Amino acid sequence: MKEVEGKFIRPTWAEINLDSIAHNVREVSKILPPGTGIMAVVKANGYGHGALQIAETALQNGASCLGVAAADEGIDLREGGITAPILILGHTPTDCVDLIVSHGLAQTVYSRELLYALHEAAVAANRPAAIHIKVDTGMGRLGFTGLEEAVEFAKEAQALEGIVVEGIFTHFATSDEHDSPYAQEQMRRWGALRQRLQDAGLNIPLQHISNSAGILQYTECPGNMVRLGISMYGYYPSDEVPQRLELRPAMRFVSHIVHLKEVPAGTKISYGATYETTASAKIATIPVGYADGYSRLLSSKGEALVRGVRVPVVGRVCMDQLMLDVSAVPGVENGDEVVLYGQQGDDRIRLEEVAEKIGTITYEVCCVLGRRVPRKYLQMGKTIQIQTM
Repeated sequence: MKEVEGKFIRPTWAEINLDSIAHNVREVSKILPPGTGIMAVVKANGYGHGALQIAETALQNGASCLGVAAADEGIDLREGGITAPILILGHTPTDCVDLIVSHGLAQTVYSRELLYALHEAAVAANRPAAIHIKVDTGMGRLGFTGLEEAVEFAKEAQALEGIVVEGIFTHFATSDEHDSPYAQEQMRRWGALRQRLQDAGLNIPLQHISNSAGILQYTECPGNMVRLGISMYGYYPSDEVPQRLELRPAMRFVSHIVHLKEVPAGTKISYGATYETTASAKIATIPVGYADGYSRLLSSKGEALVRGVRVPVVGRVCMDQLMLDVSAVPGVENGDEVVLYGQQGDDRIRLEEVAEKIGTITYEVCCVLGRRVPRKYLQMGKTIQIQTM
């Protein structure tokens, strides 16, 4: 495997280990019932990891199709050479459905207006429009709330020229909570829907409810496909979900010290002068800020690894820079590697701890990683691709 070399104008990047993605997909497949398909969810630029690269790796390791949030994400994958089935999980305006049909994307459908717009576009283009019908069993978001209404809609859709009813699905609201009665009720409604479809003689090939949390909590959950999102990237959906698998986080957010200075006690650091040293200190400046997706809420809260030692973020995180107190790091030098998320030496900055400090979830922490942060893709220990803005 050839290694790619590249220079970074700014010594900050995210390392994405594709071997970890491959491992996580294979790990999940081990606990699924035989014949269960995996939809790799690569929306939001692959949860900040890079949609195209994650899609390719997931498909090579057992995923059968992909999920995106919007049509433009699906079109980007098609233009990147992806030929596997792609489902748009969210809304598409009716005046854009011709793009869905022309790029061979499947659309989530939850209204007759959207269904008939797709029907007209499919007939005009003389090519089929695949749809997945969305049913709301308790999320309160997109979807038909009445089970009988959903069955009648499926009948109507199957009778339309140019429409291929490829799937039907719903989404858990509380599957990341331990032993949730609400999730159990959603499963009951989902089971009732599947029975009504069967009683009506409707054969819909793909039927899916489980997200990452559902996969890990409810192995008995009915359906023949799952939607693998956050756990593909190496994270458990919450602390309440059983840690049944050896998941490997795929992302390491790396920067370097670009300025190092010793300051006396009483020195104020960063905007607002909110932080003041209590003793003489070594302060390192790092070219990472909130414009890169490193939250300003981590001001004087965040931690980083330098030479394997945990050091604190001091003062307010700026748009493009932040400061660390590296006084505790033996031999620290200008140019030293700084790890903001991920492993260095024997320690790891876990996304879960970062999320807890700012009152959010791991999903958001990785999704908001900025576009101007280059992604360096690793495979078998080698850099195989570097993606910049």
